[in-house]
Amino acid sequence: MTDYDVVVVGAGPAGSIAAKTAAEKGLDVLLIEKRQEIGVPVRCAEGVSREGLEKFVNPDSKWIASEIENAEIISPSNHKVVLSAENAGNEVGYVLERKIFDRYLARLASKAGADVLTKTSAVSFKRENGTVKLGIRSMGEFSEITAKIVIGADGVESRVAKWAGIDTTLKLNEIESCVQYLMTNIEFDDDTTYFWVGRKYAPGGYIWLFPKGKDAANVGIGVMPSLAEKSAKWYLDRFVEEHFPEGEIVEVVVGGVPVKGAIDTAVADNVMLAGDAARHTDPITGGGIINAMSAGHHAAIAAYEAIKAKDYSKETLKRYDEKWKSDFGESLVRNKKLQEKMMRLDDPTLDRLAKSLEGMPIEEMSVRRLAFELFKKHPRLLWDLREFIV
Repeated sequence: MTDYDVVVVGAGPAGSIAAKTAAEKGLDVLLIEKRQEIGVPVRCAEGVSREGLEKFVNPDSKWIASEIENAEIISPSNHKVVLSAENAGNEVGYVLERKIFDRYLARLASKAGADVLTKTSAVSFKRENGTVKLGIRSMGEFSEITAKIVIGADGVESRVAKWAGIDTTLKLNEIESCVQYLMTNIEFDDDTTYFWVGRKYAPGGYIWLFPKGKDAANVGIGVMPSLAEKSAKWYLDRFVEEHFPEGEIVEVVVGGVPVKGAIDTAVADNVMLAGDAARHTDPITGGGIINAMSAGHHAAIAAYEAIKAKDYSKETLKRYDEKWKSDFGESLVRNKKLQEKMMRLDDPTLDRLAKSLEGMPIEEMSVRRLAFELFKKHPRLLWDLREFIV
């Protein structure tokens, strides 16, 4: 039986940053990924902010598909609000090639000293003598390893969360149904990301276009099933037919994105959760790469401190909860309230809001400024959100 200080389950951005950071701290680390290839299938629009990304890695042209300067929000009647990339939030700045990017992060973890195993799943979990006995199946063969701490970065349907007894269940109105096409032969400004909002396009969500070079783009949709009368694919196909009738679809991705907002705790004895497993995605945008990387970093630091103190209890690991909540937890709470408010707005109201902001200088426009201007112009509409805006 092999002993590790930390076993990280899942080699996405949260898991690889956690493994890299923990290994750099001198811990014995194992990073496991159930798929035989890290980075596939891609299940996101691949957008990140420059500032957020550059906290963790230096941008590399090998996995940067596009550099974005602007974000354009388009209302149902075609009123447009434009934000600069610097002010548009965690999903605008670069568009990544996740297939390459995720492998790059896993290589950084390996270079830092972490063992990395692909086609390896965690299949059983048992606490024993203050540690965890984790059963893994690697390349078809079962074995057991012990770990002082397990970091679950194993996605929306986290098995680590269930084993640890952390409540991450989702209600029907807490998960968006998403479909994304990689399209070619369509026209767009390759330094701009586009967001079409309103029930006309995507009930309870939005349609996005993220450029991937000059001749390709991720065109996707997220809808709230409780509000949508048709499937996400139906709405996206209708949009594509109307806006990009000559476009060619060369790849299709489907999946669900949690929009629950902040959970109460992402820790239990010997266990921390990060990324989608901990519901760290933004409830408004559905994006989560930067939050996931931040969470992975905080989890690794908390693991290092706990192992140094020889205390892997929930009480000690709560330092991790404190870190991620002070970093981005407040924005998850605020954006969940905004998302619930936005879902209740009808299309004429969205048009009125967008029209009132249309033409404002983009250098003066940020997500917070946008919310503030909306509050000034329509205080009754957003009165119950004033504590987050003013």
